Amino acid sequence: MRIVIALLLLVLHLPAWAHKPSDSYLTLRVDGTRIEGQWDIAVRDLDIAIGLDADGDGRLTWDELRRRHAAIAAYALARLQLASDGAACTLTAGAQLVDDHTDGAYTVLPLQGTCPSAPAQLAITYRLFADTDAQHRGLLRLDTGGTVRTAILGGEQPSQVLALAEPSGASQFLAYLREGVRHIWIGYDHILFLVSLLLPAVLVRRGGQWQGVPGIRDAGTDVLKTVSAFTLAHSLTLTLAALHLVALPSRWVESAIAASVVVAALNNIWPVVQGRRWVAAFLFGLVHGFGFASVLADLGLPSGALALSLLGFNVGVELGQLAIVAVLLPLVFALRGTTAYRRALLPAGSLAIALVAAVWLGERVFDIKLPGV
Repeated sequence: MRIVIALLLLVLHLPAWAHKPSDSYLTLRVDGTRIEGQWDIAVRDLDIAIGLDADGDGRLTWDELRRRHAAIAAYALARLQLASDGAACTLTAGAQLVDDHTDGAYTVLPLQGTCPSAPAQLAITYRLFADTDAQHRGLLRLDTGGTVRTAILGGEQPSQVLALAEPSGASQFLAYLREGVRHIWIGYDHILFLVSLLLPAVLVRRGGQWQGVPGIRDAGTDVLKTVSAFTLAHSLTLTLAALHLVALPSRWVESAIAASVVVAALNNIWPVVQGRRWVAAFLFGLVHGFGFASVLADLGLPSGALALSLLGFNVGVELGQLAIVAVLLPLVFALRGTTAYRRALLPAGSLAIALVAAVWLGERVFDIKLPGV
């Protein structure tokens, strides 16, 4: 009963994760001593940090954003410093624009700057929202004469020094691999879908009842087929979308991902698909791949190392998944023979996951945002 209560209490907090964690998107182009670019910052994050809702009605209007443009620019630029080979570069923000990303409205700050000399190395110090959200990150796309590289800014190491010489294929591969791992770990809908498939992997259905599998090999084989099918499917659609061969509206994709979590979780309570979870993993993995592609769309793929970067992101996602499996599988295998797991943890955990995903589905389908989310 304590397990059930804890899981249901968790449902009250999980809806706040329906949207992806806080990111901003910083694009910089370096041409000699000149720097140009733009900075996309989530309006909801700025509202928390400096307050944009002047009338307190819970809705932000263009007029409210426009009146706070100077404050937004000052706040942002005070938390971004650039330096060329040790000498500070100047940076100013132009007229404010607004754009929509998959997770809501963003203010767009056009940037212009100059450095004392054409940099061989560009030092970037990034502290945006460091005082309000320790998990916030800035996703950098740096273009130097057609050579594009990416970096993740902020966190425990707010300062980075980027060499402007053309990066090696290996460095691009590793950069996108890290981003793939990061994305699966902060993609709560992807994680809950994977957990929904793993929870019954240590059980077998006989006579209308769940029973524990006899050995870890049986569970491992089922998990291997499930994860491999999911990986193959999302890699396929991720590649097609990243290469702009197939495109789907992000709202449809995000809604379908939430629906896949609901279906996978409810299948654990009222089993319809038994013994062939890998088929469901493959079919829904096709949808999840389009969700992964939205991250690459924001990061951008470097044309000079497109194949390596795409491979690195796919490998990173796979490593992130395997880390989750490595933690979860031994735990549920050890509990598989207990009545508490079969009659409480599995159904209650699956119900909690389904409820959370149903909230996400409602938000995404009807484009609503619940209070406090």
